[in-house]
Amino acid sequence: MAFSFTAEQEELRATVRRFLADKSPSAAVRHWMETEPGHDPAVWQQMAEQLGLHGLALPEEYGGSDGGPVELGIVLEEMGRALLPSPYFATVALAGQALATCGDEAAKARWLPALADGSLTATLALAEESGSWRLADVTTVATRVGETWTLSGTKMFVVDGDSADLLLVVAGGEAGVGLFAVNGTAAGVTRTRLETLDPTRRLAKIDLNDAVAQRISPPTDASAYLQGVLDLAVVALAAEQVGVAQACLDAAVEYAKIRVQFDRPIGSFQAVKHKCADMLLEVEAARSAAYHAATVAAAGSTELPTAAALAAAYCSQVGTHAAKENIQIHGGIGYTWEHDAHLYLKRAKSSEQLFGGPASHRARLADLVGI
Repeated sequence: MAFSFTAEQEELRATVRRFLADKSPSAAVRHWMETEPGHDPAVWQQMAEQLGLHGLALPEEYGGSDGGPVELGIVLEEMGRALLPSPYFATVALAGQALATCGDEAAKARWLPALADGSLTATLALAEESGSWRLADVTTVATRVGETWTLSGTKMFVVDGDSADLLLVVAGGEAGVGLFAVNGTAAGVTRTRLETLDPTRRLAKIDLNDAVAQRISPPTDASAYLQGVLDLAVVALAAEQVGVAQACLDAAVEYAKIRVQFDRPIGSFQAVKHKCADMLLEVEAARSAAYHAATVAAAGSTELPTAAALAAAYCSQVGTHAAKENIQIHGGIGYTWEHDAHLYLKRAKSSEQLFGGPASHRARLADLVGI
């Protein structure tokens, strides 16, 4: 599939990059990742009100811009490049896409406008204590009580789950697995922030004890819909991983130009040249995989499961490898807290396991193509 960015998409990238260079430099990232909210509320509102990023991939009728996975991928790539600490990924890439494709018009009208204007944060809760992201392994129980539902169970590794206003919870009931909306502060909801490897992205454990919920997925088994939501999520994450890898490549190349040993820049040494060249090839291949998947998603193609699995498996490994090589090229300084290289490695490694590791995506890809 031939692909190239339009002039409007390139302008979007340039605008987001300029904004993040101003609002998310290293000092700001380090400051906000240590604070209680974990992000800058003023930047959050600016992204929504001035740049319109929150509604970028949402329908225009609900306050969005009618963009799609490609435009969202561009934004997430730049956010990954800047390591922006923000609930954007959880709210827009996870909950936003889940709501936009749920088919429940009342749910869309109720929550999407608030997501688009930045007044509501949300997230998706799927994985449980087993650590599995497979729908078949969901044990959280949904019980119908009159016109409402109650949920009981435990969700793990919920992105920004400790602070999200709205929780979209995957649970199983009489009709099969479905997606349910739960108020983050509702009775029966206990949220615990987890100690994580990546300080720039927060994860939480959510205990549900007869928490009142509203079903927003189809009334019958919603496995096909939810798998589609997961495919969109891993495609979005792949784009972010490309941004992380690109930042590591850029940092490694720049350091190789200025670090001098034996009266020569280390970039003139063959071993360092090969590392940088290999990183470049991997990053460009990852970008192709990520945007191929985003293009397939935008077209509503039946190839999405295959493209998503491929992008998830490859981009996650490239992100981690680029982050490791960046540290190697920087040498001793790359291992210090003062340098940002470790922050990129922590984001890359954490993201590699989000939604399942590369091995699980390769296994799914093999099943899809009949190997």
